Amino acid sequence: MRRYVYRCTVCRTTSPVVHHLEDLAAAGEGHRLAIHGGHIPDAEAAGQVDRLGRWYASLGPLIAMHARIADGLSDLRDPKGIGHPFWASAAATLALGSAAALIFGLISAAL
Repeated sequence: MRRYVYRCTVCRTTSPVVHHLEDLAAAGEGHRLAIHGGHIPDAEAAGQVDRLGRWYASLGPLIAMHARIADGLSDLRDPKGIGHPFWASAAATLALGSAAALIFGLISAAL
């Protein structure tokens, strides 16, 4: 399940987590109309976050991949929850390690 938040850096406020892009657009538009008179604040941000509340865009590629896998595994049991259970984080690490070992083995065999 995808999670989105709207962040106004002028007011230093963050919207609650929403699960649909339409709700994200409504949160941003509602804030702009209510607080800023319809004007768009400088450096406002809206985007997808992981279960821990970190912006995917600010994470490194490997950490973002780990977070996406762990989010997907965590959503199997509790789609509306927050945080990664230990088993989901461990399984994501195992999956990435196995993929790296497989790629390393294929490259070694090809040489």
